[in-house]
Amino acid sequence: MAATSDATGDRAARKVREGVVASTAMDKTAVVAVTTRKPHALYKKTMVRTSRLYAHDENNELRVGDRVRIVETRPLSKLKRWVVETVVRRAT
Repeated sequence: MAATSDATGDRAARKVREGVVASTAMDKTAVVAVTTRKPHALYKKTMVRTSRLYAHDENNELRVGDRVRIVETRPLSKLKRWVVETVVRRAT
């Protein structure tokens, strides 16, 4: 193994998503609603799809309505595969 390879060169880039916190009822976990816009395959109308992703929030600092950036990681539990990277905007 070459000593000059960096840590990011050994694995694929991690997925990054941005969404709104929908729930913080669980301990150290936030449910983040991520919306994407895609055209319908046949009719070409823009459709809005929402994915609810479970993200790890180590300090329980998130509130419902916060806009956050989450990063893909190894499986942390049965459903949790994302970690909160930053809070983009706090809820008012």
